Amino acid sequence: MTANTIIAYQGHEGAYSHLACRHVHPELTPRACESFVEAMFMVERGEARLAMIPLENSTAGRVEEIYRLMPKTRLHVIGEHFEPVNHCLLALPGTRIEDLKTVSSHPQALAQCAENIRSLGIEPVAALDTAGSADELSQKRTPGHGAIASSLAAELYGLEVLRENFQDKTGNTTRFMILSRDQMIPPLEKDVRYITSLMFRVRNIPAALYKALGGFATNGVNMVKLESYMASETMTVSSFHLDIEGHPHEQAMKFALQELNFFAEEVRVIGTYEAHPFRFSRLNLEL
Repeated sequence: MTANTIIAYQGHEGAYSHLACRHVHPELTPRACESFVEAMFMVERGEARLAMIPLENSTAGRVEEIYRLMPKTRLHVIGEHFEPVNHCLLALPGTRIEDLKTVSSHPQALAQCAENIRSLGIEPVAALDTAGSADELSQKRTPGHGAIASSLAAELYGLEVLRENFQDKTGNTTRFMILSRDQMIPPLEKDVRYITSLMFRVRNIPAALYKALGGFATNGVNMVKLESYMASETMTVSSFHLDIEGHPHEQAMKFALQELNFFAEEVRVIGTYEAHPFRFSRLNLEL
């Protein structure tokens, strides 16, 4: 197996990140990593072709660690993927739902399934992650114990799916970014919608952020996401992650980016890629 055939992700085999790798790049071999740092730096070192990294979840919010890690790499965002989270109630083969006494999973998954867990009279047990809970169940084979994880985890660990869509509310979705060591800006094409992601730090002047972003408003460029984070140990410098609907080769974007560069420091375009269809789907608009 060569590095060019590997896509890295954080988590156990069977995690939702693993599932996303399968859906987006079935031709590549997913490689599980213990941390986001390990997955990202596998790509940075040339030991993997791509990394599938979660950036935000519609229920749990943003993965703040990623915003702090990206400036420490020279990776590029070459695509995005929205993966629906379908929590499954898993058990050892032959187990009935009424046999379950306890169920383990990541605390967020337990919280997202809390009402269904309570209705079955099952005691929740917090674990490090969803797929890890399925793996542990398959090894320890504890009677009366279940796990909440993906259908892929059930497949990999020989477990039975007792109930799909076990989450209390529908629409739980995770947005992933696909990272590469090489920049891959697609050519500008008519009728194709693009997202451009960038990072920057504002200058230490009054209303710096307002002035830096003003060019997008005056040039009719839509900003779809703005996240702030402290990149300095002194807690005095704010850095920003910005997602814009547009392509750098469009004239309006050129003018807006010129204004941003004038009022901001360390502006770095980390990727331009086609917008995922989920952004414009009816389900996303209802969330």
